[in-house]
Amino acid sequence: MKKMLKLSLVAALFFAGVSTYAIDGNKDFALHVIKRNGKEVTFAINNTTKATLSIYDQEGNLIYSEKASGKSGILRTFSFEEFPSGTYILKIEDSVKTTKHEITIKGDITVISAKAISSVYKANPTENTSVAVR
Repeated sequence: MKKMLKLSLVAALFFAGVSTYAIDGNKDFALHVIKRNGKEVTFAINNTTKATLSIYDQEGNLIYSEKASGKSGILRTFSFEEFPSGTYILKIEDSVKTTKHEITIKGDITVISAKAISSVYKANPTENTSVAVR
């Protein structure tokens, strides 16, 4: 009986862990850093096939922008060799939302935050978005 109870508990914890670890299964995209090699970073954006990628400096000046696409997601490698040490913003915009991630360059190491520092969802024009005013 104790073995069965322990096995059930282990199975329950396993399935709870798997469901909370799953990569964004909804239609929103998520950024996943795949590899860091000094000032070169490879990342993937899942659940979107078209997005605009932009990099801004600390003062909000646009440094780089591109329209990226992929069949089942977007995979990009950026080299930050020419960038001085500091903090930058990676802005990812698709038809659903705009997300910003922090890029930190310190010496020969570049880190892109996997967790977004902000996300703004766009209104869906096909839904009724009217507001009642009294």
